[in-house]
Amino acid sequence: MQRIKKIVLAYSGGLDTSVILYYLKEKYQAEIITYTANLGQGKPLKGIEEKAKKTGASKVYIEDLREEFSSRYVLPALQAGALYEEKYPLATALARPLITKGMIKVAEREGAEAIAHGCSGKGNDQVRFEVTAKALNPEIIILAPVREWELRSREEEIRYAQEHNIPVKVTEKSPYSIDRNLWGISIECGVLEDPWKEPPSDVYQITTSPEKAPNEPTYIEIEFKEGIPIRLNGENYRLVDLIEKLNKVGGANGIGRIDLIENRLVGIKSREIYEAPAATILHLAHRELEKLTLDKDTLHFKELISQRYSELVYNGLWESPLRKALDAFVSQTQKVVTGIVRIKLFKGNCETVGRKSLYSLYEEKLATYTKEDIFDQKASKGFIHIWGLPLVTIAKLRKKK
Repeated sequence: MQRIKKIVLAYSGGLDTSVILYYLKEKYQAEIITYTANLGQGKPLKGIEEKAKKTGASKVYIEDLREEFSSRYVLPALQAGALYEEKYPLATALARPLITKGMIKVAEREGAEAIAHGCSGKGNDQVRFEVTAKALNPEIIILAPVREWELRSREEEIRYAQEHNIPVKVTEKSPYSIDRNLWGISIECGVLEDPWKEPPSDVYQITTSPEKAPNEPTYIEIEFKEGIPIRLNGENYRLVDLIEKLNKVGGANGIGRIDLIENRLVGIKSREIYEAPAATILHLAHRELEKLTLDKDTLHFKELISQRYSELVYNGLWESPLRKALDAFVSQTQKVVTGIVRIKLFKGNCETVGRKSLYSLYEEKLATYTKEDIFDQKASKGFIHIWGLPLVTIAKLRKKK
């Protein structure tokens, strides 16, 4: 087997990746280089470098990828209307290919033969990391210690860390597994593994309970230009800042809590809790503007595209030719998705209360039932006759037989 001299490890600084860092260094007697991406985790990354080096890393890479994440990963998924199984906005799934791309770049720059991740053998993230890595560099070796080592629980990892003087905050134990970025938070494990039990309040990280949300509704206006959200309440925002602002406003109103029994790629069902205030608001607003500006056939066909796009992202196929081809279709549809959507936020409910666009296909004089009506109702008789002609022909044949 090829001797592995350098390994690039996806590193968060938590218990799992800290133990993995030490484990890899001991097992392979290799140089370990850590890679950490700032995707809007909501916690400072100060101390990551010092911690990694104390655990045995020879080099530490920390990259702020929030701009790239929002513009090149989140935005295409938003414009595609990608919600896995009609609910999950794919926050974690969208982050993995970007992190992997950064790791591959570092591996090639440093001459590392392998990359490593801390994913388990029953989750989706292992697929997203590894399929993306092989698509970008077919020769790279991929190591997944959690699938192979003898440590079977968090408690065993803590004991391992204590025995080897690995610097981790073992007192901050949580029964939940939490992954966070600016597009959303994924929460699982603990009591959540029982699909009958209501999620306890301590599960939620950024959203207020709807019962405790303000007693007055909050109204916001989001302006889009060619499918890109550019203004909030008349003020210009970079996309990453607009998302962060909507997370605060939406979270304060109890928006974006998702409880989902989802079908994992590996063939099992899992119960997942998500928090995604900004994603919930933006998906609703964007969809409502499309309803106003896209013709019927394009709108209905795009629903098929949305589902397929979400499956590709969820299943780790971000780098696939099909996903890139679908981007071209979506991009064409967005040329008219320009306008303003007014949203009402109230105690966990997010609803559209107004929309307008220069590209609006809504014609009030055609839709109205007042004296301003210009629709030729007499023409409907001939339309119905032609439209129903195939069924009439079939009915006559059946009657004859």
